[in-house]
Amino acid sequence: MVKRIFNIQEFVEYARFSPVKSESLHIVNFENEKDILRKSQQINIDFYLLAIKPPLEKDQIIEQKFEDQANSFLYVDCPQNTMAWDVNEPESGYVIMVDAGLIRHVAKEYNFVHYNNHEALYLTKEEEVLLWDLFKKACNEFQKPHYSKEVILSYIALILSYTQIYYDRQFDTRSAVYHQVVEDFYNNLSDYYGKADGVSGMPSVAYFAQKTNLSPNYFGDLIKHFTGGSPIEHIQDFALKLAKDKLKKASLSVSEISYSLGFDYPNYFARFFRKKTGMSPKVFKSV
Repeated sequence: MVKRIFNIQEFVEYARFSPVKSESLHIVNFENEKDILRKSQQINIDFYLLAIKPPLEKDQIIEQKFEDQANSFLYVDCPQNTMAWDVNEPESGYVIMVDAGLIRHVAKEYNFVHYNNHEALYLTKEEEVLLWDLFKKACNEFQKPHYSKEVILSYIALILSYTQIYYDRQFDTRSAVYHQVVEDFYNNLSDYYGKADGVSGMPSVAYFAQKTNLSPNYFGDLIKHFTGGSPIEHIQDFALKLAKDKLKKASLSVSEISYSLGFDYPNYFARFFRKKTGMSPKVFKSV
């Protein structure tokens, strides 16, 4: 029975990496690892993990859609993220594992650390050179008998900073694909409220993200990048438009309208409507 949540030392032992030098920080260079665990069921971690590597997943199909796309990927996982893998023997790559307390103040600035569907950052050739160099420098420092934790944390901060820039770039270079995600979101939102048997509550961002096989955070960043508004803002705006139409055109009570839109209680709906319009549903209905 595999333990579900691993700290750094437990994860290193489980994955069959070289022994840890510190319980709060460990760096793996795949060139020096010859007996790693190549297949694992789902587990959870309680630390931050940053990895850069060529494609290793056995079923992964690499489609070079862009001329400047390199053959490397970057992943960032945060505490409580779920991981599973089935990979080929790695020939190169780095994994940095760091205790949450050491970089939480830095990592909290970046939403991408919470992408928990392993939405990879597909690097360009220029980005690949820069990030591999930072990982290598961090690893070289870690190999010293008396390494500087502060220097390594500085490299990690730089990696995170560049990663944010590169995820923003990825949204733009893959805009044709992601515009379809936006269009599907609008269609799914319309379909949700168009159900013949009614709705069963206000839809969550996770509900729509799951339909696109993206994590809620990645989906949220994508929608906001292309529309300027968050998914929850779009959901609320759509519900508000329906509310206004029903208040003006439908022969329903305010309570019936609130339930039809997925609000659990009419007073929740009244507060929502007043916040958005500056007036109560009853007043809006009467004017």
